Amino acid sequence: MSFVSQLRRRVAAAALVCLGQAASPSVAHGQAWVPPKGAGTVSLSTQVIDNTGHRLSDGFLLDDGKSTTVGVYVEGEYALTDRLSFSLGLPYVFARYIGPNPTPANLPVDQCKCWHGGWQDVGGAVRFNVVNRPTFAVTPSVAFGVPSHNYNYQGEAVVGFGLNEARIAVDAGLRLDFITPRLSVQAKYSYAFVERVLDISHDRSNIATSGAYQANRRFSVGGVVAWQRTHGGLRFGSSTGNPFFPPGEFASPDLFGQHDRLLRDNNWRLGANAAYSFAGFDVFGSFLRYMGGTDTHAGHAVTVGLSWPFGV
Repeated sequence: MSFVSQLRRRVAAAALVCLGQAASPSVAHGQAWVPPKGAGTVSLSTQVIDNTGHRLSDGFLLDDGKSTTVGVYVEGEYALTDRLSFSLGLPYVFARYIGPNPTPANLPVDQCKCWHGGWQDVGGAVRFNVVNRPTFAVTPSVAFGVPSHNYNYQGEAVVGFGLNEARIAVDAGLRLDFITPRLSVQAKYSYAFVERVLDISHDRSNIATSGAYQANRRFSVGGVVAWQRTHGGLRFGSSTGNPFFPPGEFASPDLFGQHDRLLRDNNWRLGANAAYSFAGFDVFGSFLRYMGGTDTHAGHAVTVGLSWPFGV
C-alpha cells in the first residue's frame, strides 16, 4: 500500500476538527500531500460542540452561557493532476442555548432554549503541491467561505457568523523515516481575510501542528495542537475590570449587536484523532479540547465520520 493511501486515512482522521463555525472557526487540518491524478474522496461527518462557558478578556472562565452545536458536513475532494486538487463542502448546523442564565442580549433565539438549524457556509479550497517527495511535501492553498443564505447570526443558538472570508495557507508534511516510516508530522499556517463588520477588521491567523502514527495497514492514531490569533476585533471585558468591565469595547448599541462576530477570539486547543480503513471506506473520529484563551468559548468538540476514496 502506498504512503499516499496510508496518509489519506490520517488526513481523514484529522479533518473537520471544528466543523461548527457558529461556535468557533474550524481548525485547519494538515493536507501536505495531494491525492494522485483522478483520485479523490467524499466525506460525511458529524460534530458535536459542547460550549461549557466563556473565557473573558482576562482569561477567567465564566461557567455560564453554555450552548451545544451539532453539525453535519458533506465534502468532496478531487485531484485534477498529481499536484492540483480542489474541494467543496457545505454543513447543516443545529444550535441550542443551554444557559443557565440569560445572555447579555437575551435574544429570542436563546430565550426558548430550543434547537435552531439551517445550512451554514459553502466552503471550498484549491491546493497546489510545490514539493512532492515520498517523505516531504509542501502545499500552498487558497480557500473561501460564503454564507449559503442570509441566516440569523445574532445570539448563541445560531448556525454561523454569516460573513464572507478568503484564506491563504501552506501545509508542510514530513515522514520521520529516521525514526520509523510509520510516523509523520505536519504543520499548517493560514491567514483568513474576513469580511469587515462596521468597518472593523477582525482577520485571523491559525496555526496547527499534528503527528500521526500508522499502527498497521488499517489503523492510525494522531494528535493535534492548534492556536488562533485574531488581528483586530474587540474585547468584551471581564468581571475583574481587567482590562475593563463588560461590555468593554462594545459600549454602543451598534457594536453590542455585533459582539459575537467581532470578538477578539484568541485561543489554543489540543486534540486526538484515530482512523480505521475498511475495504471501501474509512471511519474516523477526533476529540478536541479548548484549553485556554481570551474572549473565546470553553468546551470540547467530538467528530465522527466516514470517507469514501475513489480513483485509487
